[in-house]
Parts: sequence; C-alpha cells; structure tokens
Amino acid sequence: MPSNEENGEVTMIDPMRTLGSLPPEHAAELVRLGPVWGTNINGFRARVVEMYTPLVAAAPKDGIAVSRDLSYGASARQVLDVFQPADARNADVVVFVHGGAFIRGSKSANGHIYDNVSYWFARQGMVAVNMEYRLAAEAPFPGGTDDVAAAVQWVARNIAGYGGNPARIFLIGHSAGGTHVASYCFDPHRGYRADPAVKGAVLVSARLKADVLPGNPNAKAVAAYFGEDAARYEACSPIGYAARSDMPVMIAIAEYENPYLDLYGVEFCQRLCEARGKVPRFIQLTRHNHTSIVAHFDSGEELLGREILDFFAGL
Repeated sequence: MPSNEENGEVTMIDPMRTLGSLPPEHAAELVRLGPVWGTNINGFRARVVEMYTPLVAAAPKDGIAVSRDLSYGASARQVLDVFQPADARNADVVVFVHGGAFIRGSKSANGHIYDNVSYWFARQGMVAVNMEYRLAAEAPFPGGTDDVAAAVQWVARNIAGYGGNPARIFLIGHSAGGTHVASYCFDPHRGYRADPAVKGAVLVSARLKADVLPGNPNAKAVAAYFGEDAARYEACSPIGYAARSDMPVMIAIAEYENPYLDLYGVEFCQRLCEARGKVPRFIQLTRHNHTSIVAHFDSGEELLGREILDFFAGL
C-alpha cells in the first residue's frame, strides 16, 4: 500500500489488487508466466499483448481527438501522435516513449498497444503524446536520446495548439524508451540539458545500464545500439549519471522483469538516494511482467496510472 514518508515515497502494490482487469484464466496464466519470463521474453511478450488487446480496444475513446504521425524530424520514424481531450485547456502534457530493445518496436504496435497508455492519460485530462524514434540500425547511441530531445522541442513549440501547457511536460519511458528518457534527463555528455518545461520523468522497466552479460537475452540488441566495445558501456549508461541532475524521477519495475532490469532500477534508485538524501518515488508492480506493466493501461486496472498521476500532481 502507498506510504507517505518525509524523504520520499516507496509503494509496494498489494498483489490481490493487481490483474483485476483480466479474465481469471488470463490472470492465472500471467502469474504462471512470471517465474519463467526470462526464458522466452519475445514469445511471452506476444502472448501478453494478445491478452490485453481486447480489453484496451474496448475502452472508451469518445471525446479524444487523435492527430497521427506528426513529424518532429526528417526520418520516417521521427513522428508522434497527439491525444487531445475535448476540453483540454492549458492541460499538463505527458510524452510516452515505447520500448523494443533498441532494434524494434513502434508507438502503436498493433493499433492498440501502446496507444492504450496515451488514451488512458488523455481520459484523465492530460494531453498525451506517443512518440516513435529511430532504431539502432539507423541511429545508434545516442540517437534515441537525440530523438527524445527533438520530440520535446516539438512539443514545447506546438502543444499549445492541442490544448496542452508547453511549460508542464512529463516524460514516461518504458524499457529502451526508458533508457532514452533517462539519458535525456541525466547524461551530461549529450550536449544539451533537459528542457526546463520537463517537470518530471517516469522510468518504467527501463534499461538503465548497458550490458552484454550471458544472462541478458537482449545482449545483441544492446550491442547494436551501444556498440561492440563493452568498455564504453559504463560511460553510456544512465545509471552512471544519477547524481548529475535534480530532475524529479519516479521508478517503476515489474516483479517479473527482463533479466537484470529490476536490479538496475533498484541500483538507480539507490544512487538517487545517495545523491539527493531522500527516496524517490519507487514502485514494484507485483504479479506483472516487463510487458504487462504497460500493456495493462486502459484495461480497467489503474494502480500504476494513479500513482503516476499523484507523482505528477506534486511537481
């Protein structure tokens, strides 16, 4: 249950309140997949998307205007979608950056995932932006970070026309998208600082340390983005720069993560504690896995979403 502490907040989600949006047989299947998640992450990811797609497809979408494939750069992948509530007037803005292990993924993988994240936040009154970015083959490190910077610049210049407040922008990054968001916010070597309009960031199941360890099933994808020289990984990893920014950060991990990502999330949190002398907002979403932690948005389960909104409201 949520706890409010003087130096920050750490939330442990009650497992009996999660997965409530899934049919019982699918919830049971998700629980069974958890302990073996790392043995077949691509196959299990497809199954989780299959489970949640009917739920998010059925969620109400009335009153939300969606502007698709707006260009923020020259590449075909440098596009974003804006989800605008009908009554949006100077509303807070949230930008979601999807995952895909640096080598795959899209902002709308099957027409519903990851639109579900933006639809849910738009229904809460925010103007939501779902961005796509260049993949490793086209733009190796720090290309994804550069794309987050370019998208934020586009939002700051244009979002008022969609009812958003260009002075209150929040970032959410999942998996590789979390890497790009964290690098944008923390890495001092990128040649720019985060736009002052960015008031906070949420790192969801983010890869905060580059590695090609034998237990990492995405080791080849990490090398495709960060390069083959593992000696450079420490200098490229957001975890090395946790002390270099005072950006408000919330960290979310699933109980069943892609190997090492939960450990890196905890380590990043610890480094923030040491640098700031207080605990950042931190959540472990029990029973969920690396994919369901975002696929469940707009499915009827709202625990993580409400926690994120509470984090935003305090900034």
